[in-house]
Amino acid sequence: MNFQPRMRNTIEGFSVGNGFSRRYWNGMVADVWNVECAAYAGGHYTASDPRLFILLGMQGVGRQVVKRKAQEKGQVQSADLSPISFVPAGMDLWVDINGIQSVSHLDIHFDADVICQRLLDDLDPRRLEDPKLLFFDERAMALARLIAAECTNPTPLHDLYGDGLALSLIVSVLGLQKPEQRKRTALASWQLRRATDFLEAHCQRTVRLDELARLTGLSASQFSHSFKASTGVAPHQWQMKERLRRAKAFLLESDQPLHLVAADTGFADQAHFTRVFRQYVGTTPARWRKVHT
Repeated sequence: MNFQPRMRNTIEGFSVGNGFSRRYWNGMVADVWNVECAAYAGGHYTASDPRLFILLGMQGVGRQVVKRKAQEKGQVQSADLSPISFVPAGMDLWVDINGIQSVSHLDIHFDADVICQRLLDDLDPRRLEDPKLLFFDERAMALARLIAAECTNPTPLHDLYGDGLALSLIVSVLGLQKPEQRKRTALASWQLRRATDFLEAHCQRTVRLDELARLTGLSASQFSHSFKASTGVAPHQWQMKERLRRAKAFLLESDQPLHLVAADTGFADQAHFTRVFRQYVGTTPARWRKVHT
């Protein structure tokens, strides 16, 4: 299901017409607005999710003022000097536009939980609580223009293109740095035993990383790194090897048809079983059975 932005606003003096485009990506929504403005236009906005507000351009000799409170003076927003704002969830924002004929801007709303999960431990959720208003960054603006072009493209490219651009823009605006490489610490013996016991007990279904992390008292990222340091493989690879170990036992000890072996060991179907078996073992289940029985 697409993430749906939640916005409350009270606005006046805008005419949108056909000047609106929207694209959905993983946990993100990008809106491009090209609006005509009356002599005065503006209003009050509050979003339930964090968002980026980026002024792409305007026509006219007037000015656009952005402010945090209705009665304060506010700051002039310029497409050249101060086009970018990061607005935390729940923060009130007022915009007053005088003497401007048209405005074009890009809004990117995002689901904080999804983005934090995608960036794992590299994004401290507390950073999403700090507003960053009316600044210029050349790299961020280049990304914003590419995103806007993709939103309005009648034949958009693959979703991974827009998704990558939008996530990159969030990383750029929030100023996330590449984390220092940390030495991977192996799991304690009790943590490894608890994780592998759980994987064995639930071998026939896909075990989520967060389930294993909770068992060991670690974050998903920490658990994944430490599990690989302990076993040499990622958790999903360990589980797949356990499924194959059980499948080999079935192939040796019974004459069950391959589709039943696949079902009994957690594979989606015989084709999935054969594809994974060949990937890990180097041959098909049927050939392996013939050689070993």
